[in-house]
Amino acid sequence: MRRLTLIAVIALTAVTAGCGGDDSKPRGSSLPQGSEPVELDPDDFTTEIDNAYWPMAPGSRWVYREAGVEGGQTRVEVTVTKRTKTVMGIAGRVVHDVVTEDGEVVEDTLDWYAQDADGNVWYLGEDTKEYENGKVKSTAGSWEAGVDGAQAGVIIPAHPQLGMKYRQEYYEGEAEDQGEVLAVDEKVTVPFGSFDHVLKTKDSTPLEPALVEHKFYARGVGPVLAVTVSGGSDREELVSFVRGS
Repeated sequence: MRRLTLIAVIALTAVTAGCGGDDSKPRGSSLPQGSEPVELDPDDFTTEIDNAYWPMAPGSRWVYREAGVEGGQTRVEVTVTKRTKTVMGIAGRVVHDVVTEDGEVVEDTLDWYAQDADGNVWYLGEDTKEYENGKVKSTAGSWEAGVDGAQAGVIIPAHPQLGMKYRQEYYEGEAEDQGEVLAVDEKVTVPFGSFDHVLKTKDSTPLEPALVEHKFYARGVGPVLAVTVSGGSDREELVSFVRGS
């Protein structure tokens, strides 16, 4: 569902643990912001991602259909692999994202995720390729935390709260997505099923100021719906899900 394409005093886990003295600040207020660098301790991370809003057990597979303004149909298949990739000393889980149009691959991406000790799911980078007529057309948007100034971000906070804002990724001029929690009690119906207590986020990027997406995450399943609410009219909805182990 990656369709939109702090140095911190200590690692995030220690920062959040030290925020208990100010109950007026929402938990997670120390999540990464903008281009601020962040220091992360590899010992605080795991590839066993069990955040309720996006559990990533190896073998899990989500299939989405995406309808755009032109009326065409696009298929998106996201699979959690057994592979890992080490980024800044952190072992990240490799997630394979393939986009096809009329059976032809138009985008092939490997994303890298890891979960910290508090349960925040971090995005460590991606290797993405866009295809045209079976050949690689572009690798724009590819980035890796710690390389050429790129910074890791958070995809799903451990404890989402209304108004919480955070950086999802940062690679200047290429990948600068930001997230904001809009609700934690949404109801959503997609071809795969109906869900309540759904997390709703606003995803945006300063690289395309007019483009805004709302994404919906169901507990125990993960992303179920993404709707472009500004700068387009795309709708990507979950049609099937297989839970891995």
